[in-house]
Amino acid sequence: MWCNHGMVTSTTSRTLQLADDEIVIGEGVALGVPPAGFLLRAGSAIIDVGLVLICYVLSIIGLVTLIESWIRNTGAQFETAWVFTLITVWAVLWFVAVPITVEVLTHGRSVGKLIFGLRIVRLDGGAITFRHSLVRGLLGAAEFYLTSGAIAAVTGMLTRRSQRVGDLLAGTYAQLERPPKAVPLVLQMPPQLAQWEQLVDVSKLPDRLSRRIRDFFRQADRLDPASRQRLAGTLAREAKPYVHPIPDVDAETFLLAVSVVRRDREWRGMQARARRLQPVAESFERSPHGFPNRG
Repeated sequence: MWCNHGMVTSTTSRTLQLADDEIVIGEGVALGVPPAGFLLRAGSAIIDVGLVLICYVLSIIGLVTLIESWIRNTGAQFETAWVFTLITVWAVLWFVAVPITVEVLTHGRSVGKLIFGLRIVRLDGGAITFRHSLVRGLLGAAEFYLTSGAIAAVTGMLTRRSQRVGDLLAGTYAQLERPPKAVPLVLQMPPQLAQWEQLVDVSKLPDRLSRRIRDFFRQADRLDPASRQRLAGTLAREAKPYVHPIPDVDAETFLLAVSVVRRDREWRGMQARARRLQPVAESFERSPHGFPNRG
């Protein structure tokens, strides 16, 4: 139970886990890069596997036709063992070598991934190399063709980023390159907290928690009332140590006010920095004294 004067909201351990989708680059900056969901990965895999199977069958038909024509023209004998060897080599070529080659040449893409806007990347968000594609390709043949996709489906549903076994061992995942366009989030300060806005200190609020609060308001309308209240209480309890003074309002109003204050102050800070840098920018644009203007 999280209580503050008139603010009483029950909470549970349920939280908005946005940090799972973030990538921390070398400079320590967190990038919000959404991984592809299970259905998108399944759709792209079905297209890729279907294309490989079609190409394999058509190429086998063409290869058999050429061999039969060669035998008729030369009268040569073709042993049965050679047939199985040729089919095996041809299967390895199409089910392993071709997917690996395509993924290496396209830097983590394929026909199915291009259609759904996906790309295979390293866990740190970087481009994959031949080693990553080799591990994924070798295991992909077993996951998709030897088990009819069952292993890939199970691991994709159980892992946070919808990774299959090949991804887990290679250290990769599918990144969504065409994320849905973000809808502008319009938040306004509650009228009863206008005076509190001038006094409150939210400078210590962590950036990650601030993003989770904003994400709560983005999806608040899609939550049922009970879940919305629980999530608001959880986030408010996490934000409480970083806000002073605490207003006598409910949890969601508290989060709304904190988010608006932080947004407005960050915007004013950006404007102030831009004004301070304006003279510097103008000095760079001007030619040095006595230097002829050749523009």
